[in-house]
Amino acid sequence: MLPPTPSVDTAALRKARGAFFTPEPLARYLTDWAVREPADRILEPSCGEAAFLLAAVDRLRALRDVAGSEVTPHLDGVELHEASAEAARRLLQDAGVDATVSAGDFFTFEPTGDYDAVVGNPPYVRYQEFTGLSRSRSREVALRAGVPLTNLASSWAAFTVHSALFLRRGGRLALVLPAELLAVNYAAEVRRFLLNRFRSVDLMFFHERVFPAAQEEVVLLMADGYGEGPTDHFNAFQACNADDLSSATVARRWTPASPEDKWTPSLLPTRALRTYGRLAGSEHFTDLETWGDTTLGMVTGSNRYFALSPQRVGELGLLAHDLLPLSPPGSRHLRKLTLSTEGLTRLGDAGAATWLFRPDGSPSRPARDYIAAGEQTGVHHAYKCRVRTPWWRVPLQRPADLLLTYMNADTPRLCTNRARVHHLNSVHGVYLKADLRRLGMDLLPLAALNSLTLVGAETVGRAYGGGMLKLEPREADRLPVPAPHVLESARRDLAALRPRVLRRLEAGDLGAAVDLVDRTLLVDHLGVSVRAVRGLQDAYAELSGRRLARGGKPRGS
Repeated sequence: MLPPTPSVDTAALRKARGAFFTPEPLARYLTDWAVREPADRILEPSCGEAAFLLAAVDRLRALRDVAGSEVTPHLDGVELHEASAEAARRLLQDAGVDATVSAGDFFTFEPTGDYDAVVGNPPYVRYQEFTGLSRSRSREVALRAGVPLTNLASSWAAFTVHSALFLRRGGRLALVLPAELLAVNYAAEVRRFLLNRFRSVDLMFFHERVFPAAQEEVVLLMADGYGEGPTDHFNAFQACNADDLSSATVARRWTPASPEDKWTPSLLPTRALRTYGRLAGSEHFTDLETWGDTTLGMVTGSNRYFALSPQRVGELGLLAHDLLPLSPPGSRHLRKLTLSTEGLTRLGDAGAATWLFRPDGSPSRPARDYIAAGEQTGVHHAYKCRVRTPWWRVPLQRPADLLLTYMNADTPRLCTNRARVHHLNSVHGVYLKADLRRLGMDLLPLAALNSLTLVGAETVGRAYGGGMLKLEPREADRLPVPAPHVLESARRDLAALRPRVLRRLEAGDLGAAVDLVDRTLLVDHLGVSVRAVRGLQDAYAELSGRRLARGGKPRGS
């Protein structure tokens, strides 16, 4: 369940129930957009202290003055927290309005379908804390609207769907939502719902963080014409911050390939979006899935126990059949183009865990001693250990052809697994199709360092805590990379370019490495103009810069 509703409110309690009170310019902007007639019926769910209803009071008075009519406003609110509900009632009464503010869980209120406008800032509670009765109710109400939500859905997703159901036909929905709407997989059905149900959908993006107390970036949703959809696109607007809304500019119209597709490409500057759409949809680029299968790595249950350095192996006296070669936990060592046998040896000499403890058949005597030591320290009680038999035999995956980093400060990297090592779940493995294996191992990690692929990673992946870009296997499948015939035709030039790119990567200069690949692959071989390539480079800098800034990291970190 959500936290109880004591009479004394605190910042910690507000955060626990996902309450981040809305800056007045945001509430006023959305309300002015949504409220259009003096007789409009208005609902603010999760109203807090009635920021949107108070803005609606001013908006309705202005409309009445223009129309020269006297109409009694119909304003309703719902608020989980009793003290906030009472405060909202007092504030509205002080404003001279007789409004109804009900205290309770919004998901227990049956949709009325008679409001002209629903405005507000839904609570943002992550799925880890969004549990119990309120969570089950939220999934039920969303499912009744034909929107199935996964267990990973945060509170705002069902709240958005439930809010729309209170609208009359032609009504308007104006909400402050987390930017998760654009990118996360669990929001796919919410995206589909919005485009299917509304005649038009507008989104407002911000360059700067609007809620300093919350890590999440937000967007403003303005959906018009409920029940008069579908539409195949939305319009994107751009503002600097909450105080800059009056000078917001029309960014672009964005039409996703299908309603549930991620909407992050809409963040691209217009010129870059055209270049990206033209190239990504051409025969010259394809999804990574065309090359092969991307899979999760092995899960040990305790990397500290199972991943061992050569020095530790020597101390334990383990034998060759007790061990398998391993890409060390983490991905820092995969920021080059190849993990070779020599490179693996150097990592081991530096103390990295390059061996996986996994006895094959009968463990040696030293291995049996190590197993006993693990049981003495309780390793066998770890979840992944206790559900397998024997607990110390990690489920095996064959070595992948390529290793793919999936938590990235800059961009996902492909690295050829020349050392034929096994990999843990700190990276993904890419198993290339048999007929593409040699070409892919030779050139794909190098060729993927082009600006279109970098921009694609920002659009198919999602920003994570600290500004990291996370790429799950299903998202990696959709990563745009050069098509096989392009690499075949550019094989000689890319091979010649390899030493120069490698030197830039070893120096930590990703931008210079990408520029080299862009000039050879995009400009020389595919005939893309230097100006268009520069637009892609700038777009990547903007998207990654937004992500890093949102995570509290400076650009270029």
